[in-house]
Amino acid sequence: MADRKHQKLKLLYLLKIFMEETDDAHGLSRQELISRLNSYGVSADRKTLYSDLEELRVFGVDIITEHNGNDWTYHIGERVFELAELKLLVDTVQSARFITERKSRTLIKKLESLVSRHEARQLHRQVLISGRVKTMNESIFYNVDKIHTAINADSRIRFLYFQWNVKKEMVLRHNGAWYDISPWGLIWDNENYYMIGYDSASCQTRHYRVDKMMKISVTGEKRKGRDALSSMDIAGYSRQLFGMFGGEETRISLQAADHMAGILIDRFGHDIHIIPGGNGKFTAYVTVAVSPQFLGWIFSLGSDVRITGPEKIVEMMRKEAQRLLAQYNSGQQEN
Repeated sequence: MADRKHQKLKLLYLLKIFMEETDDAHGLSRQELISRLNSYGVSADRKTLYSDLEELRVFGVDIITEHNGNDWTYHIGERVFELAELKLLVDTVQSARFITERKSRTLIKKLESLVSRHEARQLHRQVLISGRVKTMNESIFYNVDKIHTAINADSRIRFLYFQWNVKKEMVLRHNGAWYDISPWGLIWDNENYYMIGYDSASCQTRHYRVDKMMKISVTGEKRKGRDALSSMDIAGYSRQLFGMFGGEETRISLQAADHMAGILIDRFGHDIHIIPGGNGKFTAYVTVAVSPQFLGWIFSLGSDVRITGPEKIVEMMRKEAQRLLAQYNSGQQEN
C-alpha cells in the first residue's frame, strides 16, 4: 500500500535507486524499478514511470536506456566522478600518512557512496606501502579547516605546539606558551601538512607541522608579514627545504653524473639550471635551505653527486663527513 507522504518523494527515491543500484554493467528493468519503488511505499506503473524517467533526464540525470532481450533496462550513465577517479582518490586516502586509520575508513566509505553498490566493491582496495605509519592525531582535519578560515579572513591564529618525548608523551614546546602566528599557506611535504606563517615576534617566516598544533583559534587580529610573504613562492618553498628543516637559504652548485639528472629534476623541478659538461657529468645550480638534512641527502646519493660551491658549504660537508667518521670510529672503540 502506497504511503501518500512517500508518494511526494517518488522522484527522489527513484534517483536513489539509480545511484545505488545501477551502473554501466548493471541496469534495472521497468518492473524491477516499480518493485523497488513499492518497497519504499511508493506506487508506480509503466505509464507514470516513463514520465518520471523523462523528468529525471530534464533535471540533468544521465539515464541510459538499453534493449535487453524482450525488455528494456535503465541505468545511470555519467556521474560526478568516474570509477577510475575514485580509485585514485581511495589510493591517495589510504596512503596518506597524515590521515588516521579511522578517518581513512570514514572517507573511503563516503567515496563509495558516489558509485553503485556493485562498483563500491572495487573500491575495497589495499594499497601496500612499505613502512607507512599513520598519524595518531585525529584533529588535523579541523586544524586545516581553521587555518584556511583564518587565511580567508586575513586573521592571525593562536595555538599550542607539542613534540613527543622518549616516553611517547606529548610535551608542549616553549614551556606551554601560546604561539601567535599569521598563517599564509599550507604545504603537503614528505607526507605531512605544514603551515607557513609569519612570526611577528621574531620577524621571521616559519613552518609548523599541522598535526602537532593544538587548540587553534582564529583571533580576528589582522595578519602580519604581507611584505615578507608577497615575494615568496610558497609552492616552491618546500623544494628548498629537506624534511621541512630550516637553514640558511643558499644558491649552491652541484657536480653530478649524467644519470643523476632525473633525481635532481624530481627534487628541484624542471626549472633547475643544468649545464652539461660533455664528460659524463654536468653542473647544476639550486637554491636550498642548507641543513644537516640536506647534507645527509647529498651523502645518500653517493659518489655520483658532490657539492662544488660555495666554499663555506663545501667546508660544512667536510666537517659533517669528519664528524660522522669520528662518531662511528668511536663506536668501534667502545665495542
